[in-house]
Amino acid sequence: MSAFGRKNGPGGLQSGGRPTFGVARPMRGGPEIPQKDRGGEQFPPLPGENPDAGNALDNHPNKGDAMARLADRANAVHESTHTATGFEASVHKIKEQVLPRLLERVDPEAAASLSKEELSEEFRPIIMEVLAELKVTLNRREQFALEKVLIDELLGFGPLEELLNDPDVSDIMVNGPDQTYIEKKGKLVIAPIRFRDEQHLFQIAQRIVNQVGRRVDQTTPLADARLKDGSRVNVIVPPLSLRGTAISIRKFSEKPITIDMLRDFGSMSDKMATALKIAGACRMNIVISGGTGSGKTTMLNALSKMIDPGERVLTIEDAAELRLQQPHWLPLETRPPNLEGQGAITIGDLVKNALRMRPDRIILGEIRGAECFDLLAAMNTGHDGSMCTLHANSPRECLGRMENMILMGDIKIPKEAISRQIAESVDLIVQVKRLRDGSRRTTNITEVIGMEGDVIVTQELFKFEYLDESEDGKILGEFRPSGLRPYTLEKARQFGFDQAYLEACL
Repeated sequence: MSAFGRKNGPGGLQSGGRPTFGVARPMRGGPEIPQKDRGGEQFPPLPGENPDAGNALDNHPNKGDAMARLADRANAVHESTHTATGFEASVHKIKEQVLPRLLERVDPEAAASLSKEELSEEFRPIIMEVLAELKVTLNRREQFALEKVLIDELLGFGPLEELLNDPDVSDIMVNGPDQTYIEKKGKLVIAPIRFRDEQHLFQIAQRIVNQVGRRVDQTTPLADARLKDGSRVNVIVPPLSLRGTAISIRKFSEKPITIDMLRDFGSMSDKMATALKIAGACRMNIVISGGTGSGKTTMLNALSKMIDPGERVLTIEDAAELRLQQPHWLPLETRPPNLEGQGAITIGDLVKNALRMRPDRIILGEIRGAECFDLLAAMNTGHDGSMCTLHANSPRECLGRMENMILMGDIKIPKEAISRQIAESVDLIVQVKRLRDGSRRTTNITEVIGMEGDVIVTQELFKFEYLDESEDGKILGEFRPSGLRPYTLEKARQFGFDQAYLEACL
């Protein structure tokens, strides 16, 4: 009898004659046993596996390609500035000669009162006169290019005008006078523009912020502004920016984006689009969560299309960038403090004031602090259908951030009460994300159900699942419904959309 309660010898073997603990081997002597035969059949090779091969990671089919990409990145030398050449360089050189003489002949106040077309007609003979003085001869193409550059310099935003007029450019990032990057189709590339010097760039930055009554200088080196088309602008100047004046412009499409367009772009599935349309029409309280540049404002603009035209909608933002598609829409904007540090109007002040303006819905462009509590109070006091955006990487993190933002304020409320307020106010969280291939996807639609103890309970209705990556680097995935009965079905029933909402979610 062995120590394990079994008899030694043939009788102690299990059925089939196989030892319980593998095949016994002599410690020394005897014939050499091939490596593939050691260990009996307890650990047979996996299907398709070469038992004589080494480490599986060393033989991964993509390992060589991945290591080559790492080596290329480590040894790459990148161009950090754009050098003008050929036609572009010649026009730029002539502009530097013509501009000072042109300014001597032009009254800036009179020029500012004219449109670009009128100014172009007035400038043409003056430019020809200056070119004759300089003894410079230009062909027709060069004359048109020179006129455009000079008018952009005097009335527009100089070199930025070319980028602002390009519909393919979605972001413009100026890192000092010598380096400008743009985003095209989700990828960053260096732009073919340069500024004369730091003073030239600073003047353009001042021109942008002065249009909306803001200022930027050494005493107030940070400024948020917007362009006439609603594009968002952020300016930061020295001494905070060490490379010189930095301008970041987030452009918005002239054509209003709808949920159907987002679906056609591949941002969501048909069922997700239907669910979001119903959520917008049924006055659900929606929080749009995502990272920087993930498309939160675009999603909010698209959802606004589903608001009933008879409802009064108020939007509150730091820099007005929302472009709602409703007739009864009143945008409100915060105000920074004056030179004495007084007179500031915050988002929280505007939310409190908005409650006295008989709104049906209150929409916040972005919540960053204690104004989150004011929005939740509005959602709970008869303003169903309110919406906002905030920065978070997942629906669960979004709820945590809302709790933290309220706790950052001076409101003396226990955390459990804050969590309960959030659970009772918010109906849906829409998570948007910009993937590494530049595409923007709606990755989650999550319901907030209520409280269980001191934890907010959620239920996922839709999720984007990553599957693979194509040869050209595009991410492939699938939008999958969870198949659960939506908790917000009762709200949809009040508006007659319960059947359609249920079909979309299942």
